[in-house]
Amino acid sequence: MLKVKKLLFLLSLILSPYLLFADGHIFVYHRFDDNRYPTTNISTKELRKEFNYLKKHNYKVVHLIDIVNKVNRGEAVPSNWVAFSIDDGFRSFYTHGLSVFREYNIPFTLFLAVKFTEKKYKDYVSWKQLKTIAKYGDVEFHSYGHGHFGQMSNEKIKADMNKGLALMKKHLNYKPNLFVYPYGEYDERVEKVLKDYNFKAVFNQNIGAVNGVCSDANDIDRSAVVGSNAHDFKLYLKFQELCGVHFQQPKTYPKDKIVRTVEVTLDDKNIKSADIFISNNGWTKVKVKNGKIIWYANKHIKLNRIKIGVKVKSKIKLMVLSK
Repeated sequence: MLKVKKLLFLLSLILSPYLLFADGHIFVYHRFDDNRYPTTNISTKELRKEFNYLKKHNYKVVHLIDIVNKVNRGEAVPSNWVAFSIDDGFRSFYTHGLSVFREYNIPFTLFLAVKFTEKKYKDYVSWKQLKTIAKYGDVEFHSYGHGHFGQMSNEKIKADMNKGLALMKKHLNYKPNLFVYPYGEYDERVEKVLKDYNFKAVFNQNIGAVNGVCSDANDIDRSAVVGSNAHDFKLYLKFQELCGVHFQQPKTYPKDKIVRTVEVTLDDKNIKSADIFISNNGWTKVKVKNGKIIWYANKHIKLNRIKIGVKVKSKIKLMVLSK
């Protein structure tokens, strides 16, 4: 997990010279004022800086469901809209983060990994604390056991989902409408399994923006914000999403960890060149012919989660392959 977090940070730095302001944004946090875990922690001091920055620059912090509704209606998400989410249900949100959100009257959505609350893990919120949290924000679903769905069978994924949803219904008397992939890991098979649950939206953890006209409600980007300097919040606010991108290959994690061919179709057939990003390998400029990219990459991957990106005219689209 540490390598994945480092990748997200490095990718943000790689992208930063090319970024332009556009589209709405969703940010994700995990821990607050918990210095034991620097790769998933943010200080409340930095959190206040971010909230002050948004207020100063006339951003509108909205409920996450407001962005979801725009996406489901195919409407553009205003470029000054921002939404906040918190993953897993770490107790540090209850003890440190919640008061700051309340102080600034900032809406939020907490995605709960149910197992750790149900089994009373000491670093996680209790059901009683969740009921208090629900008075000020929304509580949604992040699986039962927070497993690696890409490595689990369809039956195990369904068993995990059903158990977690049943416990949320039991303790909170609520059927969640939104879901986040554990670890942000998913592929086409996992997506198909989750469609049976009819969530209004499903979220990943890819750096990106939300353009309601072309964003996929079953694969909405959220950008992680961590660290003592929050990676420079402005970098994330300047990320623009590339629409009209269709990945043909690869669609599954390569068993030998070699990405041989990247095949992409662009709606804009006038584009002559693009850049392709592959984890551990950086960016490579490639030719585009009649809106088609076929790049024989033959790149070796070291991670269990591969990010592949396409960049055209300062706009970027990412996909993920999970082992």
